[in-house]
Amino acid sequence: MTRYVSLALTACLAAVAGLSFQRVFGLGPVVPVAAVAAVVPTLLCGLLSGPREKGPWPLWISLVLTVPAWAATASLTVLRPALGAGTLPRTLREGVLSSWKAILTTLLPAPAEPELLVLVSVVVWLAAFASAELALRTSLRAAPAVPALGGWAVALLLGVDGPGSNLPLAAATVVLIAVLVLVRADGPDAGASWRPLAAGVPLAAVLGGLAFAVGPVVPVSAAPYNPREQVRAPAPQQRDGVSPLDRVGGWLLSPGQVMFTVDAGRAEIERLAVLDRFDGVTWSSTARFVPTGSRVPEGPRPDRRHETSQRVTIRDLTGVWVPAPDRPRRVDGLPVVVDPASGALATAEPLRAGQTYRVDSVVPEWTARDLAAAGVATDAEAAAARRLPWGPGATEAPVQIAEFRGFAQAATKGAVTPLQKASMLADYLKVFARYDVTAAPGHGYRQIDYFLAQGRRGTPEHFATAYALLARTLGLPSRVVVGFEGGNRQGGTVQVRSGDVTVWPEVKFDRLGWIRFNPLPDGAGSSKGSEGVAAGETKQQLEQAQKSAASQQRDPGPDETAERGGQKAAPAEDPPTPWWVFATIAAGALVIGYLGAALLAPALRRRRRRAGPPAARITGAWHQALDHLADVGLSTARTLTAHEVARFGASSVGADAHGHLGPLADLVNHSRFAASRPDPRAADRAWHHSDALGRLVTAKAGRLRRLRRRLHPRSFRDRRAYTTEQIRGRLRERLGEPPGERP
Repeated sequence: MTRYVSLALTACLAAVAGLSFQRVFGLGPVVPVAAVAAVVPTLLCGLLSGPREKGPWPLWISLVLTVPAWAATASLTVLRPALGAGTLPRTLREGVLSSWKAILTTLLPAPAEPELLVLVSVVVWLAAFASAELALRTSLRAAPAVPALGGWAVALLLGVDGPGSNLPLAAATVVLIAVLVLVRADGPDAGASWRPLAAGVPLAAVLGGLAFAVGPVVPVSAAPYNPREQVRAPAPQQRDGVSPLDRVGGWLLSPGQVMFTVDAGRAEIERLAVLDRFDGVTWSSTARFVPTGSRVPEGPRPDRRHETSQRVTIRDLTGVWVPAPDRPRRVDGLPVVVDPASGALATAEPLRAGQTYRVDSVVPEWTARDLAAAGVATDAEAAAARRLPWGPGATEAPVQIAEFRGFAQAATKGAVTPLQKASMLADYLKVFARYDVTAAPGHGYRQIDYFLAQGRRGTPEHFATAYALLARTLGLPSRVVVGFEGGNRQGGTVQVRSGDVTVWPEVKFDRLGWIRFNPLPDGAGSSKGSEGVAAGETKQQLEQAQKSAASQQRDPGPDETAERGGQKAAPAEDPPTPWWVFATIAAGALVIGYLGAALLAPALRRRRRRAGPPAARITGAWHQALDHLADVGLSTARTLTAHEVARFGASSVGADAHGHLGPLADLVNHSRFAASRPDPRAADRAWHHSDALGRLVTAKAGRLRRLRRRLHPRSFRDRRAYTTEQIRGRLRERLGEPPGERP
């Protein structure tokens, strides 16, 4: 019975380890895979080790049979879609060999695809199989729990930045391991003693509850190791043959084409493509798109933000770029890939009319206070966003770069801070040129030079790209974004048309991320028609915050400079926790751990002494009696015979003690000297006398004295006493006589 109960516990341990993959795939897809992969190998091992005259089958038979058993089980469960499609061999091979790498290059939660879920099946199956074999073939108490911990290690590494928490599962693992140790304490052949489980199982549950409660407050200062940092991300991909920026002019000339429809409670600016690389001729994207199940990593978190949920239906929008408010957090209904840096969305295949998806976004709301203290970003992404390349095949810098720098400096004359420069540059372009949808498209050096020097009229493409180039000459990291603003309301749905397309530049600031600026003339690009929808108040709030922050900043004097520098030097985050807090927690944990060990050690020692054959149980009862006598002054018993100990107990506890110590000493000596082995009834009598002695000692010494002695470090020692036979053996050793002669 102990063996089969151990198998049930190991199967539960493996299943819980499999459920810890919920940070990788979510809980729903993992539950059936983990359950099947934990139960089937456990049943297989139990059948192969069942009743058999020669014992369980050899281990190599189990090792050979478990491979086809797993292949068959996985084919009928997790790989069933591939089996129906006729791609089982390829899916099985890719899942076993490369699923881990695919997960490490996928944003979590990963899509619940068969070639990825097969990794969960493999890990749980191996853990359940190894745990079951250890439970059946070894007597080590906690060894069967080790394979499940190996499964935990794999799940934690792959899901280190996934959503959710594995703390409840970790607490359940603690409880299962504690119960497994209790069940296997007597060994598989000694006969299970179920009485300690009555106290052990509740204690294990308390231990698991303590682990669950303490887990969130454990001080961990270092970030966990993330294997994703060691995996090379996919190379930048050109997702679409034609850049959305090149389509802006054509869309504006045919403004009535419905691109997509939006069902939402409030209007938002729909972002389509983020273009951050300029080669002198055209703008393109360096996005490193990776697959994702549904989640999109969050960007900077301002103090003020609002959430929005939209249901989008594609109409005439082509290409692979997926419109969504900035910044999307979750996409359902459409398989997408995402750029973790910008949050831009794309699909592996071109969009089709009729496709519908739901997107949840968190839209930041920046205030003048946020912007006023912002400094320009200096990270690697910002450095790349300042580059002004010469152009394909150019051997010297274009003359337009120097002209653009002079233009930008004149437009931002008097500006001191990066925000002032960015805001004044946008205001300057608003009145410098006219909005004209018939302007010739193009955004290279020559086209922008013509736009600024001669034409002075253009589309959002010209205004945004001109702003981005001018900002880079001032040292401001900039990029260009293509999207849609406004729309035409039809009932509860907003139709976003081709004429609603817009382009805007963004500048990156430290701690804030990318901030949008609007260089378009007032009224440009507004929705047409009596039922037009404005872009919403988010855009107006941002522009007002930029103006307020820029107007508050001026050229500070020396005193103000020192004061502002001191303010900037103040940490934005909460101060670190003092060292004494951690020291107090550590000291408290040590005290609690010592008290728990001191109170638990005697109970475990008593349980161990009561186990085993009758002779061992009688010896254990004697050792338990010595522990009782230590409470009334018995300092050592290693040089006393059993009856000498009994006389000491009678003199220290009372005459009633001799009535139990005398028979107990006779039983101990009889178990050593008699030719016949003692029977279980003799062992029961020995423990009856030992327990009665314990009650007498408690009445004599008092419970408080016994508790103080139990908390003393000496209580961890296991007291031993020499019986008469042991004393004779020591004398024989000293005299050099053969063991069979009397000394």
